[in-house]
Amino acid sequence: MAFLRRIQRSDFIYYFFRDPVAYISFFILLALFVSAFAAPLIAPHNPYDPTTIDIMDSELPPVWSSEGSARFLLGTDDMGRDMLSTMLYGMRISIIIGLGAVFLQAAIGIVVGLLSGYIRRLDAILMRIADVQLSFSTYMIAIFIGATFQMMFGVANYEKIAAPLLIFIIGLAEWPQYARTVRASVLAERRKEYVEAARVIGLSRLRIMWRHILPNTLSPVLVISTVQVANAIMSEAALSFLGLGMPQNKPSLGSLITSGFEYIFSGTWWITIFPGILLVVLVLVINLLGDWIRDYLNPKLYKG
Repeated sequence: MAFLRRIQRSDFIYYFFRDPVAYISFFILLALFVSAFAAPLIAPHNPYDPTTIDIMDSELPPVWSSEGSARFLLGTDDMGRDMLSTMLYGMRISIIIGLGAVFLQAAIGIVVGLLSGYIRRLDAILMRIADVQLSFSTYMIAIFIGATFQMMFGVANYEKIAAPLLIFIIGLAEWPQYARTVRASVLAERRKEYVEAARVIGLSRLRIMWRHILPNTLSPVLVISTVQVANAIMSEAALSFLGLGMPQNKPSLGSLITSGFEYIFSGTWWITIFPGILLVVLVLVINLLGDWIRDYLNPKLYKG
């Protein structure tokens, strides 16, 4: 009972533990994050160390198969790497790319949204730039930039900067979502009395935007961020399928799915299916948790 009383002191925690979808999604996501970032400690093998990989172990089935090996619980891929270890390392790269891309999107979008919503002379210019940006798909921008970098620096050098480049590409392509949302919130906040009071006492525009208006626009930003992390991870997987993702020696979930796709009809289905299942679970729990946060922060939708 004392535990329940402590929980009820916080509405967020109280309603969070009343919703099975919310806390189950959270704990699954937490387990995936811990598994991904603790991969060097818990993974049975190191897929980045070529001295530990034997090509003779390639395409071994999972352990429950008659031809499986106890050393490789989920089998091996076409290069002889342990699937479980490679998936854990690959999930870490996918999560890093997703979080990094969303951070870049939010940084650009918040700045543009604040300037556009508060300084009316910039509104038309910045929103037209956002409209032009939205007219190009993420994949079109990624194909153009990725192909240009590969042509300029070569495939070997491209592989060295693949992760930062994917973060830059996905972040650059999706910032208008944040800009439009922040702009709408700023337009509503700038007419309120506390903003007028800040103007009267002589605070600068920059201080009003960053210290007073921005904190009141972060709720929708938080909701968008949860959804955009899942979208960024899926975008990375799609780009890997097109050959513009992570290299084979440092695979992500997307590149693992791609590398095993050509073997799926030859009987070695686990090379693609297991990373695909992990990617679906990761994206699903992020979206479910994001939906709950959206509903909780909107009193018109959330009923407890």
